[in-house]
Amino acid sequence: MIYDAGAGHRSTANALQKVIEQQKLPWEVYLVEAFKEILGTSTSQNFYNNYVLQKNWAKIINEPLLVPLFKLQIRFSHSAWLASLKTYWKQHKPDMVVSVQPYLNRVFYESLQIVLPDIPFVTLITDHADCPPHFWIEKQEQFLICPTKKAVEQAKSFGYTQERLFRTSGVIIHPRFYEPILCDRRIERQHLGLDPDCMTGLVLFGGNGSRVMLEIAKCLESFQQKLQLIFICGRNEELAKALRESQVHQKRFVTTFTQNVPYYMHLADFFIGKPGPGSLSEALVMKLPVIVERNFSTLIQERYNADWVEQQQVGLVISNFRNIDKAVKKFLEPENFARYRANVAAVNNRAVFEISDILQNILAKSYNTAVTKAMA
Repeated sequence: MIYDAGAGHRSTANALQKVIEQQKLPWEVYLVEAFKEILGTSTSQNFYNNYVLQKNWAKIINEPLLVPLFKLQIRFSHSAWLASLKTYWKQHKPDMVVSVQPYLNRVFYESLQIVLPDIPFVTLITDHADCPPHFWIEKQEQFLICPTKKAVEQAKSFGYTQERLFRTSGVIIHPRFYEPILCDRRIERQHLGLDPDCMTGLVLFGGNGSRVMLEIAKCLESFQQKLQLIFICGRNEELAKALRESQVHQKRFVTTFTQNVPYYMHLADFFIGKPGPGSLSEALVMKLPVIVERNFSTLIQERYNADWVEQQQVGLVISNFRNIDKAVKKFLEPENFARYRANVAAVNNRAVFEISDILQNILAKSYNTAVTKAMA
């Protein structure tokens, strides 16, 4: 069960599906966008992608009343959505349901319990921690996969037992980020019109980009030290056009949505972006220290991701990208940059390769429980 608000939920599901295929497990995997395919609405996804992400309206979704109002809407829609999901489960009869989307895990679980009570329901948290109440973790007899110690502690506070809790070494990213890249960085930089020996930052704000990238470009244009930037704008063609057309003295490379993010990260020395769990984890697997922003307009579910960056000391968290030039200067001081790089090198996130074993374990437990019930 996925959610096309942002690219992270579908990316997580695609990564998991790819590893299952690579491991040749005898499973048929279906990616289901519940809002569109079952509940018949795309309003929340469209608003989130077009305004919250692309136009940087995050402060609106973080308003004190807006998130509670959205949760209230889900509560009022519960009965209708429960009926739709019950019909879906009856028609499709899954052997397991894995959710990589927030907000709907209560109605997923309750509808499945009514129709197929012996089928395991698993929530795979794709943030570094939950954002309670009723975001990722619900108080119900299901399985939960957590990417951090913090998420495990939160689950235990909801009454989850060890038998229903699984911990991974991090947030899932696509297996392509673990594949070796056999190319000369200097030569490849030259192919992109960049200086082969210049310090290179990669600026990325998810699959839909953000106009904040224009502010970052403008602020770093006057950076005194030698610096060049790679901008990945996602599906935001307007943003890419604006970056390409702006007058600059600093070298830069601009591209839109691409499957070659590992390649561009391989050519970079550090990462600048929002504290999204996927982009952060991709950068760290590619051994890039990070610079992220955290303030009142940071999405509430992404704020702990920035806290985690500080706790692990794998990068710098700043209050506003308007001061990115000062932050980069401090960040690139040899002693600081060496410390960040060493801490990044110590991170060993292999979550995507751990999940299939966890799911097999859950399937086996559920099957044995069902057999025991039948025999009784």
